[in-house]
Amino acid sequence: MREREGQPGLRDRQVTDATAAAASGLRPPSSFLEVSDLRVAFPTADGVVKAVDGLSFRLDRGRTIGISCVPPTRSSRGMEPSRPKVYGCSGRRKMSSVRPYSAPRPAYMTQIIEAYRIHNDVTRSVARKHAIEMLRRVGIPQPASRVDDYPHQFSGGMRQRAMIAMALSCDPDLLIADEPTTALDVTVQAQILDLIRDLQSEFNSAVIIITHDLGVVAELADDILVMYAGRGAEYGRTEDIFRRPEHPYTFGLLGSMPRLDRVGGTQLIPIRCRYAERNDGASERDVPQMLEAEPGHQVACHLPRQVRRQIWDTEIAPML
Repeated sequence: MREREGQPGLRDRQVTDATAAAASGLRPPSSFLEVSDLRVAFPTADGVVKAVDGLSFRLDRGRTIGISCVPPTRSSRGMEPSRPKVYGCSGRRKMSSVRPYSAPRPAYMTQIIEAYRIHNDVTRSVARKHAIEMLRRVGIPQPASRVDDYPHQFSGGMRQRAMIAMALSCDPDLLIADEPTTALDVTVQAQILDLIRDLQSEFNSAVIIITHDLGVVAELADDILVMYAGRGAEYGRTEDIFRRPEHPYTFGLLGSMPRLDRVGGTQLIPIRCRYAERNDGASERDVPQMLEAEPGHQVACHLPRQVRRQIWDTEIAPML
């Protein structure tokens, strides 16, 4: 996370697109990370699945973007879509050397020490002291003894904290948290999100948090990118996404969030079809492009804005 003079950073390898950058109007050209037209596909028995189909976004240091999507996007890194992942990148190695951290190996917890030594030329003793300090930072009690424990001796929340400690052990400039709160109760979930926020504030890191649950990123993310069918559907500041959503799929995501004040038995709001439904003749094959609905707020939808606003104001918002 901390800058190191004379060392190559991720910004030296960023993928830029001047046209996309100018169109977004959200970030200056000096953004820490710029991704343009990212595409990932993989073959299946039913044909080619486009997990990511033309994704573009930008991110500054000290900022957090929440990417709301479904699990197949994790296939873009060649991993099973069944476990949460946390990544840390310090800019010291090529992206191909970034190691994913899912559940700790069943052998021992000292893989945090191994991860630190891969990226730093230090003795095992020094790496061990650093691992203990990181475990302490993420709230693991008695870290000096627990660093030698087996993963099964940790609770689910503590294993998640250990994963985050491993990802943060090299002070990464960029933290990618893929469903970091999966299978955690709401109390531990809040603790994990608070931890990410606190460490980001200290090290001025850039954070990407990937989740299908908009509630998880409601207070953590500065900006939200809603993905649907592998493509960006809506992109804007968090407060705009929650207060003035523009895409029918975003309507559905907001409508699916659990509410304590809802009457029992209330049905969930169905999410509309991919592109063609109610689009006045638009073909299912017609793919809408990201266009600015208002300053800093983009949407990809064939429906005219006045129709979208009517759907939200009359059909969706009253049910939330």
